[in-house]
Amino acid sequence: MDIGTIVFWIVVAVLVFYVVGIYNGLVRARNGFKNAFAQIDVQLQRRYDLIPNLVETAKGYIKHERETLEAVIQARNQAQQASRGAAAHPEDGAAIGALSVAEGALGATLGRFFALAEAYPDLKANQPMQQLMEELASTENRIAFSRQAFNDSVMSYNNQREQFPNTLIAGPFGFQEAQMLEIPDKAQAQQSVKVSFT
Repeated sequence: MDIGTIVFWIVVAVLVFYVVGIYNGLVRARNGFKNAFAQIDVQLQRRYDLIPNLVETAKGYIKHERETLEAVIQARNQAQQASRGAAAHPEDGAAIGALSVAEGALGATLGRFFALAEAYPDLKANQPMQQLMEELASTENRIAFSRQAFNDSVMSYNNQREQFPNTLIAGPFGFQEAQMLEIPDKAQAQQSVKVSFT
């Protein structure tokens, strides 16, 4: 074997290891944002479980506001369905977008529910309702932190896949751009659930 052949095989080996390194880095980044979404999913499920309890507690006090109560449950069910789709495929931008829209609608519906609940002093004084509201407020904070961690992971992944020469590997191997989870109404996203049952 002459020196030219040896150099050729060394260059090929270095290129193969370099491509494998880029590929593995992209896989780690993609798995990182998928794991970050799993943390959001846990908190979303906790909130979805709390909402029916809130509605049941409020039913006895605001019986004639059935339309609002039904709207909350419907928005919760739609958000939960969108969450399942996004949890199954957090790399799918359409699934994340659908979850963003559904979460925005749920937030708006919950806002109307809380405003309505404020008008009922007996409901405000109800101990189970106060506890549920505190749990929901805590869960909302956890969701916000988890969403930020997910969005940071998505940004890191997208940056990595868009850098040269990574972009040469990302496209052919199916590393698609990931979408951040954003609440459509920015004003709503900045408001946490306010518990004022005191």
